Amino acid sequence: MIYSNNILETIGNTPLIKLNKVLGADFPATVLAKVETFNPGNSVKDRMAVKMIEDAEADGRLKPGGTIIEGTSGNTGMGLALAAIVKGYRCIFVTNDKQSKEKCDILRALGAEVVVCPTDVTADDPRSYYSVSARLAEETENSWYVNQYNNLSNRQAHYESTAPEIWKQTEGKLTHFVVGAGTGGTITGCGMFFKEQNPKIQIIGVDTFGSILQEFHDTGEYHPDHAYSYLTEGIGEDIIPENYDMSVIDHFEKVTDKDGAIYARKLAREEGIFCGYSAGSAIASLVQMKDRFSTEDIIVVLLHDHGSRYVGKIYNDEWMKEQGWL
Repeated sequence: MIYSNNILETIGNTPLIKLNKVLGADFPATVLAKVETFNPGNSVKDRMAVKMIEDAEADGRLKPGGTIIEGTSGNTGMGLALAAIVKGYRCIFVTNDKQSKEKCDILRALGAEVVVCPTDVTADDPRSYYSVSARLAEETENSWYVNQYNNLSNRQAHYESTAPEIWKQTEGKLTHFVVGAGTGGTITGCGMFFKEQNPKIQIIGVDTFGSILQEFHDTGEYHPDHAYSYLTEGIGEDIIPENYDMSVIDHFEKVTDKDGAIYARKLAREEGIFCGYSAGSAIASLVQMKDRFSTEDIIVVLLHDHGSRYVGKIYNDEWMKEQGWL
């Protein structure tokens, strides 16, 4: 009999799917999408969620019957919640009011407590979801604050699983790796692995307007006051998480909120790949960078999460009309 002992054993080994229409007939390179929605929590974050928990169990930070506390835009919480169910932990997740209602509803459906904080406050404001997460961890007995932004098990998960999978699937032939950048775990973990295998592989981060990641990468200067609010979910930052190693990242490409939404919808309708907001941003970034690529290039673009998280927003015509995008 062929079966998994629990849901966590189904994480990984997601497919690479060739994109045929959404980039346009004149797009020069071969583009392969690493579709992470095939993970049980429907996102790439399942990989690092389990890795962070296992590492915390191993060194005693997370004890039996403990409470897992984390600030999340939704997907990391989903992965943590699945692992908590299997392993017997309680979860409290802190998010902000920019995130879709669907994400919060899914987390609650998995038994987690969800606390929603305002988006338009600075990272060090006591009302921010960073601050509230840390405070709840201090106040809750037998708890562990995950802190995915500065928890290096995040990037290690992608160094150990995501990147080797892509390397094997492409037989080491990829020339570019394109991925939305947020906590820094996926882009840095994969970037470290790929650069070790072949330093010529270009690592490209997808950023959004309002985020400070591109500026920090290009100048080395940290200006949190340059950040401003944006609608795109799952990418961009107003802080520089410790998971980043900017030396393995070759370029950041910024994409507007509108273009991310439009290209997510195009990806669904033209390729049948139903993915989230940041996936649309990643596809839009490729269109913007078309002149950087040649017919010899093999680009792997990672698609983070599932479109079901956004049916009330980018896949809702009325919401799109309210933004003036449809």
